[in-house]
Formats: sequence, C-alpha cells, structure tokens
Amino acid sequence: MRTALLQSSGQPGDVAANLKVLDEAAARAAATGAGLLVAPEMFLTGYAIGDGVARLAEPADGDSADAIAEIAGRHGLAIAYGYPERDGDTVYNSAQLIGPDGTRLLSYRKTHLYGGFESDSFTPGDQPVVQTELGGLRVGLMICYDVEFPENVRAHALAGTDLLLVPTALMHPAEVVAESVVPVRAFENQLYIAYANRTGQEGDFEFVGLSALAGPDGTARARAGRAEELVTGDADPELLRTSREANPYLRDRRPGLYTSLT
Repeated sequence: MRTALLQSSGQPGDVAANLKVLDEAAARAAATGAGLLVAPEMFLTGYAIGDGVARLAEPADGDSADAIAEIAGRHGLAIAYGYPERDGDTVYNSAQLIGPDGTRLLSYRKTHLYGGFESDSFTPGDQPVVQTELGGLRVGLMICYDVEFPENVRAHALAGTDLLLVPTALMHPAEVVAESVVPVRAFENQLYIAYANRTGQEGDFEFVGLSALAGPDGTARARAGRAEELVTGDADPELLRTSREANPYLRDRRPGLYTSLT
C-alpha cells in the first residue's frame, strides 16, 4: 500500500487552516496513488497551544472528524491524524484513522506522555494496541514517544500488526529517534512504521522533521528532510512476508525469561 507522510509545521490554534493543509496534502497524496495519508501528532490544532488544549479539544466524532471524513472520502484515501480529544471532562492526546469511505476505523490515546506540557495537559491512555484492516494489511496506531518504548512496539508485533502508524512531534535534540530508533524498531519487530513528524519552530518547541516509512529490513523506504514535505513509500506485503521468513526474532523469543519486565 502506498503510504504518504505529511511533514508540516501547521498553524497553532487554527483548526480551519490545518484542515485546508490536510485537504491539499490529501489531493497530492491521492495523485501519487497513495491509499493512506499520515499527518503528525496534534496536527488538527497545532502542538504549541498551551492552555488552549481544553478549549480546542474535540470528541472523537466531533466536527473536525466529520470534516476529515469528508476529505478522505472525496480523495479516496485513508487519513491518520493527531488531535486533542475531549471525553467528558477528560482530555487525551489522541490519534484517529479514518477510512477512504469516511468511516472512523481506529482511535488511540497516547499511553506515554512526554514532558511537562503533555503531563499537565492530558490524561494518558491505557490501551497500548489498537488495530484494523486496511489495504490488505493489519494496521496499528500509536503516537510519538510511545514508539520509543520497545515493549509497546513488540506488543504490536505479537498482535500481528503489519503497518504501525505513528503521528509524531519529535523535537531537537532527539534526532536519533527518527534516524536510528524507528528503523531499528521496524527491523526488530518485522513490521513497517510510518513515522510522520512536525517540523520547524512552534512556540518553545523545535521540531526536527525527518519523517520516515521504515521497513522490516531496517531501512527507510521513504525519508523526509527538515522542511515541510510530503513523502511517499510503499508498504509492500511481499517484502514483509520474505523478511519475516528470514528473520527469526519473533520465533526465537523465550517469554519465560522476560517475566521480570512486568
């Protein structure tokens, strides 16, 4: 499945402007034959919104979700994006996958919150693995810091995830995560990781770009630079099959030795 990664700085606090960027990116992605577009963490509202989190948070089935469903349906591709989710009085750092027919396929709440801003603004989620079927692949969803915990990605591998979508807001000086950690996670777990980052300065945060589609062979099948960019790559089921046959990591596990991890 051809997968497009939207690397964008976005407009903090301007949902309408960000929806316009998403619409334009969806048109460009569809023109390349992509069946999936992945946007960054907190794409809908921007990341550096401070105490605007509570005001801008929306339900998973809110007006913006409806708008993105319309964009997905009009361009005929699935869209994953990050946003602040309101559920009653609780706010989560969430991501959602909407299918090419406008159906909400997956909702995920970030389980590992990063830094003071996130810890002060959000409640952590408690469901590490969510999955759906898309384009002949089993697709999972997590957010940014979550992928830096090997247990999280291994849980997806054991659950059969083929393509892990990771809306991201990776900051300087943590470039090593995009450059090294993400490809290694894909290799050691024998899956694809679509890692879509923010870029540029936003408030006090400096985002580093370097979005990537990492493959089970440990290489970046597509890689962005530091600027705003739309990159595409193929999550090839045949490469996944042959790589899994050749790589013994999951077969050679000895879970009885790892009980101390929990």
